[in-house]
Amino acid sequence: MPRSAVKPPKLIRPVVLVGMMGAGKTAVGTQLARLLRVGFLDSDAEIERAANRSVAEIFARDGEPFFRARESEVLARLLAGPPAILSTGGGAFMSQHNRNLIAAQGVSVWLRADIDLLWQRVKAKTTRPLLRTADPLGTLTALLASRAPIYGLAQIVVQAEAGLSVDGMARKVQAALEATPGVFAGQGA
Repeated sequence: MPRSAVKPPKLIRPVVLVGMMGAGKTAVGTQLARLLRVGFLDSDAEIERAANRSVAEIFARDGEPFFRARESEVLARLLAGPPAILSTGGGAFMSQHNRNLIAAQGVSVWLRADIDLLWQRVKAKTTRPLLRTADPLGTLTALLASRAPIYGLAQIVVQAEAGLSVDGMARKVQAALEATPGVFAGQGA
């Protein structure tokens, strides 16, 4: 029987992907949701929909503290819904409040990627408000250095690899989830 015909395990908690911009949270999350046959949600997209403006516009008009407050509200709403794969913005997991919400209702997965891979993926993008600096690589490097210890608090850590396809990374995350009790029905707590 082809692997795609095998029924995936039943997700019983939301899976929250955390990590730096460029780590692959949206791409990997979308594919992981397909593999597990559950919904995919992107907290930044939900914030944009609610505000009727882009994350960059929210940052420019209202500032980062305003954005972070909306991010926490949206995260709480998404976590209260049916089990799904949830991609978060790079700064969402920095908030202790958000980490507590995620730990209580879901399972956090850090998609860990090194600076070279992250830079390859984000250097040509203009939609990253935190990288609108005179030295975007320096900014990205500093962000990673300051955020990595907090991302390391995630319940699961999966290392991104430069040559690994999106599907390959999604399957790597799925395997890590399957090895973690309490994520799927029948696993035990």
